[in-house]
Amino acid sequence: MSQMEPSISLDNKQMEIIAFRLQGQEFCVLTKIIREIRGWSPSTPVPRSPREMLGVMNLRGVVIPIIDLATKLEMMPTVPNERSAIIVAEIHTMIVGLLVDQVSDILTVKASQIQAIPEVVTSFDRGFSDGIITQENGMICFLNLAQMFRANDTEAYAA
Repeated sequence: MSQMEPSISLDNKQMEIIAFRLQGQEFCVLTKIIREIRGWSPSTPVPRSPREMLGVMNLRGVVIPIIDLATKLEMMPTVPNERSAIIVAEIHTMIVGLLVDQVSDILTVKASQIQAIPEVVTSFDRGFSDGIITQENGMICFLNLAQMFRANDTEAYAA
């Protein structure tokens, strides 16, 4: 699959997603890229790192970058609290911790449930999202982490 193709196909194939909240909004990613979910713990700042990088943490002997996902999405920065979580994901070949407000659920959805994002904003980078999942209690934005974090971008987070 090329980097410009969505990570999903629009059929009835079932897939597991992990849903999480950022500033009152629901987002999700495929569980197959998730290594683990951890409670919030402070990270060690790294001088001159990208704005969205909070720092690094030691994950069982491996130093990984911690990214404020809200800042990466150009939202207000996350203020971590006791409900905050770090989603440890493998993006390309790099392990990255993603700070989120809280993890909501692990769901099984059909690929056919994912709808395209309406073309209302010309400056929106469609590569960040594979679409929207509608549910009875709201909508979930399906993020494409491989597009958000291009292979050469992750080099900026290397510790």
